[in-house]
Amino acid sequence: MLRGVIFDFDGVIVDSHPVHKRAWKKFFQSMGRTVSEEDLQYLLDGRTRDDILRHFLGELDREKIIEYGHRKEEMFREESASVQIVSGLETFLSDMDNAQFALGIASSGSRRRVNFLLAQLGLAKRFQVIVTGDDVEHGKPDPAVFLGAAQGLQMDPADLVAFEDAASGVKAAKAAGMMCVGIAQPHSSSILLDAGATHVVGDFRSLSVLKLQHLFSSASRSYS
Repeated sequence: MLRGVIFDFDGVIVDSHPVHKRAWKKFFQSMGRTVSEEDLQYLLDGRTRDDILRHFLGELDREKIIEYGHRKEEMFREESASVQIVSGLETFLSDMDNAQFALGIASSGSRRRVNFLLAQLGLAKRFQVIVTGDDVEHGKPDPAVFLGAAQGLQMDPADLVAFEDAASGVKAAKAAGMMCVGIAQPHSSSILLDAGATHVVGDFRSLSVLKLQHLFSSASRSYS
């Protein structure tokens, strides 16, 4: 029985990818590194801060990871005013609340940044559980962040639906035992379906409690 919903954060709750990419690009430039737009796509596949830093800068000790992470987050905050909530989400969250579904977040992002944006956008009190990349040893596609969210809600993962916008996140949710709905535009929906998403939507405007319950019970693979 469907009892709750777990959301990824970047690209699912907030349309933050453009700002996220600009902040990382500015950070790497401050380090004397030039990173192409193609290389920056690495950021968008559910990577933790630690994964990103090590991918581009090599092995780093814990102190450097924390220092560099804070520097990048400050650059993100400088441009964060342009971050918007994904279309239809607020109405969808209200529908979920009215249906008494539990709501949680399972993000590869840092807790500091996730909490900052939730507060800035007035969403901080909408979620009962928030698990971030700071809380797990392994990022997506490892299921740890989703399992942590399910544990925090004290629910069986099989009773939860996850929303994801990245293939690694879909795989993580599926590995945790959750049904997963993808958030993507038509040209990239097949990537999430191939990763295991049951259904893909462009945003939350086409969703409702009844439709989500139907998807959960039928688990048919489709895009709308």
